Amino acid sequence: MTTTLLRTADELHARTRAGRRAVVMTMGALHEGHATLVRTAREIVGPDGEVVVTVFVNPLQFGKGEDLDRYPRTLDADLKIAELAGADAVFAPSVEEVYPGGEPQVRISAGPMGERLEGAVRPGHFDGMLTVVAKLLHLTRPDAALFGQKDAQQLALIRRMVRDLNFGIDIVGVPTVREADGLALSSRNRYLSPQERRTALALSQALFAGRDRHAAQEALRARAREVPATHARAEALSAIGESRAAADAHAVAKAVPGPGNPASVRAAARLVLDDAARLDPPLALDYLALVDPSDFTDVDEDFTGEAVLAVAARVGTTRLIDNIPLAFGTFGAAS
Repeated sequence: MTTTLLRTADELHARTRAGRRAVVMTMGALHEGHATLVRTAREIVGPDGEVVVTVFVNPLQFGKGEDLDRYPRTLDADLKIAELAGADAVFAPSVEEVYPGGEPQVRISAGPMGERLEGAVRPGHFDGMLTVVAKLLHLTRPDAALFGQKDAQQLALIRRMVRDLNFGIDIVGVPTVREADGLALSSRNRYLSPQERRTALALSQALFAGRDRHAAQEALRARAREVPATHARAEALSAIGESRAAADAHAVAKAVPGPGNPASVRAAARLVLDDAARLDPPLALDYLALVDPSDFTDVDEDFTGEAVLAVAARVGTTRLIDNIPLAFGTFGAAS
């Protein structure tokens, strides 16, 4: 398959469409995470459909002091990755093509969800993101659009926009792709020195610590449902053998079985991040949050349902984000 490079919307609209079209939106500097999105898009539309990858570094998403000028631009390499992953076309418009009248006076507002977490750290970022996503959806006219779950707040906002404004497009979230050591793939990873990369591993390690703590708690609570509320329950729970959970076995045994404990999940993750803050170079935490993915507000202690454990931090001059899904009250963490 030869992937066609398109520079204008007219070129894209002139293409003959036989089946469904899926679009994968990127800012370039493609890696295996993007390739996974493209391969998933191909599975969705099938051999008769069309997969379009957009490559556009959106100036509206970068605030003052952020890395717009140094953001990697590697179109030739991007074309090769897109082609190997099965893309039919790469749509790489200029700023003038996307914003023919200059910066748009009318923009999409991300609303209250866009002011939390990433939005609080990067004011206006999500307004710019939603505006360009809306424009690219109109320009590419897909049946489905795919986005990575690593940018969980972005994905939630896009889904909300498409639903609230009746776009009539399927939004598909694709699980985060990680390197062998757990670091989430990101175009910004290339900025990290070897020492900084070792520190950056604390992001995923903190999430995994929170996930493991949650899984241990859920196992204890599931066992507590099966064992009478007696001394035998504590002994049975201790026999599970998970050291941190076993230390709390007597306390859990006395509690009424119910949803997990969000505070202890946050605490387990925080311990890892606190240790990383003392490394050389140190990790500078922006936020650690356990949130409801429907609106990105913090979950309370009796929360049940799907949640997202999210973290953002800087290592040197590079800012990284990561998250994992968890499920409370279902006796098991989400995969």
